[in-house]
Amino acid sequence: MDATMRIERILGAALDGAAAGPPGLAAAMHHGVFPRGARVRPRLCLAVAAACGEDDAALADAAASAIELLHCASLIHDDLPCFDDAAIRRGRASVPAAFGAPLAVLAGDALIVLAFEVLASGAVRHPARLAALIGIVARATGTPFGIAAGQAWECEAEIDLGVYHRAKTGALFTAATLAGAVAAGVEGEPWRNFGESLGEAYQVADDIGDCLSNASRLGKPAGQDAARGRPNAVASLGVEGALRLLDRLADAAAAAIPPCPGAAGLRALTRLEANRLLPKNLSRNAA
Repeated sequence: MDATMRIERILGAALDGAAAGPPGLAAAMHHGVFPRGARVRPRLCLAVAAACGEDDAALADAAASAIELLHCASLIHDDLPCFDDAAIRRGRASVPAAFGAPLAVLAGDALIVLAFEVLASGAVRHPARLAALIGIVARATGTPFGIAAGQAWECEAEIDLGVYHRAKTGALFTAATLAGAVAAGVEGEPWRNFGESLGEAYQVADDIGDCLSNASRLGKPAGQDAARGRPNAVASLGVEGALRLLDRLADAAAAAIPPCPGAAGLRALTRLEANRLLPKNLSRNAA
């Protein structure tokens, strides 16, 4: 079973379990998770676990799926009227647009809780790894360095671009690399720099897309950063400066991969992902 099928299977099972609750809430949760996006973060988690010599597929699946549930929750909250007020996500109506703000708030909250339930259920054979995994995922979700802090920075008058990017986007990438290693039974901390650099690269690519692409290609509104006065790498550095920063971050991520059986494959994947994230008219040939 490939990584995408593994992720979809466990996400589907998790959402099936939530279907016994209020129908509207269950539908809003399902709408926020399916159909799938790129599933970049869970695929990264599984790739790190495999590179480290994964010894329990169920635990790696649970870690990857928990991170994706948190990501989906953050997108639902991001699209709320009090934040981006976005009508589309992944090419169709956002959860707030389709179900209203009250159910969208609850759906995002419920997915956050479900992430920890999935993680706990998947760790039954390795309880010693569970505490570390919960810590990794919780820190990536809250404050001062998680996605909640990243969203909150948008409410501040002054924002440091690097701090904002590391919390808003980098937190779950870092969690994906650390959790993948821990799920495979190895120390997670050596994987921090890889996750942080890759997360920042992803956010820079997202900034470039927000400025230079369009809603039909992105599957979400474009031009949001300029419209809402948020920090953006293109606005700060120009297009060429943002592209150079993306290249530097992708190189830093590849160089930060710790020695492991699958290091060469991860380096190649990192280069391909950095290229894939760019708008098609800017994509470079992958090295």
